[in-house]
Amino acid sequence: MERLPATPAALCAPSRQSSWTRPRAGSRQRGIGLLHSHQAEAITHALAGRHVVVVTPTASGKTLCYNLPVLQQLLKEPESRALYLFPTKALSQDQMHELHDISTRLERDIRVYTFDGDTPASARRAIRNSGHVVVTNPDMLHTGILPHHTLWVRLFENLKYVVIDEVHHYRGVFGSHLANIMRRLSRICRFYGSDPVFVCCSATIANPRELAERILERRVELVDKSGAPTGEKHFIFYNPPLVNKELGIRASAVKEAARLAMHFLSENVQTIVFARSRLRVEIITTYLKRMMRRARRSSEPIRGYRGGYLPLERREIERGLKDKSILGVVSTNALELGIDIGQLEVSILAGYPGTIASTWQQGGRAGRRGGVSAVILVGTSAPLDQFILAHPGYFFGASPESGIVNPNNVPILMSHLRCAAFELPIEDGEIFGVDNLSPALQFLEAEEVLHHAGSRWHYTSERYPAEEISLRSANPENFVVLNTSTVDHKVIAEVDFDSAPMLIHEDAIYIHQSQTFFIDRLDYEGRTAYAREVEVDYYTDAIAKTDIRMLHVDAQEPLPTPGWEAVADADRLFSRNLGVVSVTTLVTKFKKIKFETHESVGYGEVKLPEREMQTESYWISLSDAVYDFVPETELGGALTAMAQVLANVIPVHVMCDPRDFRVAPMLKSPDVERPTIFAYDAYPGGIGLSQKAYAVHRELMKSALELVEGCGCEGGCPSCVGPLLDVGERGKEYARMLFRMLAG
Repeated sequence: MERLPATPAALCAPSRQSSWTRPRAGSRQRGIGLLHSHQAEAITHALAGRHVVVVTPTASGKTLCYNLPVLQQLLKEPESRALYLFPTKALSQDQMHELHDISTRLERDIRVYTFDGDTPASARRAIRNSGHVVVTNPDMLHTGILPHHTLWVRLFENLKYVVIDEVHHYRGVFGSHLANIMRRLSRICRFYGSDPVFVCCSATIANPRELAERILERRVELVDKSGAPTGEKHFIFYNPPLVNKELGIRASAVKEAARLAMHFLSENVQTIVFARSRLRVEIITTYLKRMMRRARRSSEPIRGYRGGYLPLERREIERGLKDKSILGVVSTNALELGIDIGQLEVSILAGYPGTIASTWQQGGRAGRRGGVSAVILVGTSAPLDQFILAHPGYFFGASPESGIVNPNNVPILMSHLRCAAFELPIEDGEIFGVDNLSPALQFLEAEEVLHHAGSRWHYTSERYPAEEISLRSANPENFVVLNTSTVDHKVIAEVDFDSAPMLIHEDAIYIHQSQTFFIDRLDYEGRTAYAREVEVDYYTDAIAKTDIRMLHVDAQEPLPTPGWEAVADADRLFSRNLGVVSVTTLVTKFKKIKFETHESVGYGEVKLPEREMQTESYWISLSDAVYDFVPETELGGALTAMAQVLANVIPVHVMCDPRDFRVAPMLKSPDVERPTIFAYDAYPGGIGLSQKAYAVHRELMKSALELVEGCGCEGGCPSCVGPLLDVGERGKEYARMLFRMLAG
């Protein structure tokens, strides 16, 4: 256990705040007195016209860093405008209410509006014409504002501030899209003669300034010394007991998290449990509701919260947490962002969230307004979890992960070039992220999307390009789940395109707020799943098969094996490679797993189309000389063991979420014709993670060897190379030997 003591506030001297008197009058009426030092520093930068990113802990009052300069500007020049961007509708609504509350206390006519997909058509004209502050999200800016900029002339002519909150959330594909949206926004601002100041806020990450500057393509000032007070927090690492010492299997983190949560809930301590997947959210919610009923208490105050729930249901849960009618909530990282859900006292993490940054964010959900709080990290048997639990000093001392974006990812860049041309003609020599756009523009002309006339490229297609882009995934379409047990076949949920084959295939059990539904039919083309309510004692978990084809090699290097020179052919055993691959994923079957015992009670087949993605990859190939060291019958197990280890050490060195990266072993790759371990970016086109892994290859091999040698099991366990059944009796032994050769 680590005790994090309470810290006092660092306040700004009153003399530094004289010019902010009027905006602060409204905030003071809300119980906000002197500004904290980081707030004063950020406001000073913003008022001086400098772009700024504020990086301080959860609940440190970052919203005042942008609300006060915006209000100051509006009081000074009432025709001014501001644009607020939040990653979710819930955050937009939450922050709109806070800003509206302050502005009404100033007794001035400052109009604050949200503009998103739920905004009625009747209100949109008034927002465009008279909204001083427009609160929206990147999706709506992308599809509903920028393409229709001629309707937003007042906004763009008078735009003084652009606020981007939760900027750490914009990494990977989403962040790469946002960077291109900012390029489009900047073009339109220049067209209308405005030059807004950007104010960004972020949770703690390793490279906040770099990320903000990559997204904005501007110099950004950094404010990262928090002056906010913090309450005392107890951070507890809990490793479930071993239930099979020989195989290294521990008690279920899901069941242990539910048991610990029930301990607090039974004492009426408001608690949040974070789970790593939607399925685990529903399983833990089910367990907690059952425990409450067994304790002769109502299960109604226990709710799940995740993507896929309809907006009205999510808003109801948020209100319930705030007014304390909901005692416990089980969530994916959807509640990791800064939505105001009141003051929770305990945060339980059912498994390491995958990054140091996310762990602090989820832990920060407890004790948001001071007071004593507790965070409990319940480890799984996964190697990364076990590493963190065994090395708490690493967690508390290490830098959080970096936010990585690649705005010039070719598919993303080309999509936004289409949008930019739709909005305004592109000039010859214009820079849009890359210096030379000519090849891209000529390609779009050949595709009959653009036409070159004089010195401009004009959009000529009849298609509306913004609607063809999904900012958050590779595919813009969602599936809906219909409850056929109701007369009107009510829509109970939406499932994103990428998750649908795993969650709502035919014969799947779909769980929603602990209610189980049987999927009778999946209309794949119509993007609709037909579900009926059932009472069953099992859930389903889909299994996918992955095939990888190498498309081209960008870099290749034979790897030396120091210390093994005396062994024949050791010098040509390994090579590291970087290039582009095609990844094909096909869901082939599913397991039926009993609630409570988690035992497998059957299988079923899945028949769905395969998915294909082109992305960047870093891979290690072995020559046939490997069979001089490893018997052919054992090599498959050794490669599986090595892939399991690399899947856990690569995110630590590349500083990314494990879900951003995939690792797959192939005993005989059809293109390389060698045993190969592929590690690839989990995003179409790649975002640069494979390049980083290729660059730190030697460090990866050393860490992999340390992980394998540091585990006390004999033949393999979930905490190192994987279970014995997956890697074989000698899989760990041969994986250790190969890592020794690679590590030098």
